[in-house]
Amino acid sequence: MAQEILTPSEMYQADALAASVFKVPSLKLMENAGRAVADSIAARFKKSRVAVICGPGNNGGDGFVVARLLAAKKWPVSLFLTCELKALKGDAAVMAKKWKGRIQPFAAFGESFAGKAKPQLIVDAIFGAGLNKEFPADWARAIAVADVPVVAIDVPSGLDGLTGRMIGACVKADVTVTFFRKKPAHLLVPGRELCGEVVLADIGLPKAALEEIRPLLWENTAPHFPVLNVEAHKFTRGHAIVWSGPELATGASRLAAMAALRVGAGLVSLTGSEEALRVQAAHVTSVMLKAAESDGALEQLLSDARVKAFCIGPAAGASGALKRKVVIGLKAGMSCVLDADALTAFAETPEQLFEAIQHDQARAVVITPHEGEFSRLFSRLKDSIESKVEVARRAAKLSGAIIVLKGADTVIAAPDCRAKINANAPPTLATAGSGDVLGGIITGLLAQGWPGFEAACAGVWLHGDAANKVKRRTLIAEDLVAAIGT
Repeated sequence: MAQEILTPSEMYQADALAASVFKVPSLKLMENAGRAVADSIAARFKKSRVAVICGPGNNGGDGFVVARLLAAKKWPVSLFLTCELKALKGDAAVMAKKWKGRIQPFAAFGESFAGKAKPQLIVDAIFGAGLNKEFPADWARAIAVADVPVVAIDVPSGLDGLTGRMIGACVKADVTVTFFRKKPAHLLVPGRELCGEVVLADIGLPKAALEEIRPLLWENTAPHFPVLNVEAHKFTRGHAIVWSGPELATGASRLAAMAALRVGAGLVSLTGSEEALRVQAAHVTSVMLKAAESDGALEQLLSDARVKAFCIGPAAGASGALKRKVVIGLKAGMSCVLDADALTAFAETPEQLFEAIQHDQARAVVITPHEGEFSRLFSRLKDSIESKVEVARRAAKLSGAIIVLKGADTVIAAPDCRAKINANAPPTLATAGSGDVLGGIITGLLAQGWPGFEAACAGVWLHGDAANKVKRRTLIAEDLVAAIGT
């Protein structure tokens, strides 16, 4: 089951609800958070000299708890504070008073490298996910120069918990311990790489708080497939049609068609010009071929009620003729996947595409742009400083389509603001044709009757899963097709 992701503001809301509604003392939560970090450290590292660097807020308060608990276990602990002790307020000040050891200014941190005093592990308890100012480069440099493992509390200091981007400089952590629910920065790039291993700890926040917050963002997880109907036949499993590129550009659509078939569609057909299909005929066996070069012929083909999904765009050639065929597909009433050239063709007239998508809201439309295609189609959004999640949500609302904004941290967003972040995609997917396979997987799921958002989310996860199953360092798109569902 997909787990919720909380923004920093939603996490603050959860903390407030814990205190006001569920009567959980905030000091107990801080003690539990520090204990979770200390336990995570003890489980991963041998007893060694630890430098705990505390900041001025609650993240620093967590750090004081970590220092106290590790010291109680006889770990050699040095504690450094980035502000004056008197600047600490609330729970952080209470936890600071419980620390009986020496408190050194962070300015003295570099001096601890001399001789045997050099730390062997650093705990970054400076700033959490709600950071709203630039993190000093010299602070990040001082931690990096130590060249020892770093355990961050909540997020590495300098990382924006909402966007996953650095605010100024940033600490690079080996392990990040966060609480209750992950934040977007734990999954969005570059935050995901800066966090290292992410440990999600239960610190006693009631799950019922989520019913009040009602988050609309989740981590994408493995889909659940229904049991196949023993009385099913190929048409009840769904017929998908994929538009072929021209005769010298047939490979992308062929990859999409094979992926749709491999993910379980009962029947998949390639359509397009007769010249293109003669090339396709030399490569496919289980995929059917149905010539439909003219607009009228495509309309007639798509009028068959047994056709449940239509994919158009891979290597199709961005042209006026393609724009017409996209509109024909959108008017035909079945679910549609628009990719690649089907999006680029509307770069100058995106409103025309959005109007056609919104003309029939009863059927699902999924569009699967990479960053370049997205910036061309949604040029008014491309310079936004919002998180990738919010940009995808705005694009979904503007277009009326489900957006699959591809990348190492693919975001899937629906017009109703539901969104998921995918994190299982390996870097080997950066190869020609992998996006065509993704479009085909989603098409195949739509053909089987999956709702649009669910098909897009499942398709993205299955795509990453297939890539992870290919153990070759040099994955190619054909490898993906073979690995789907294995």
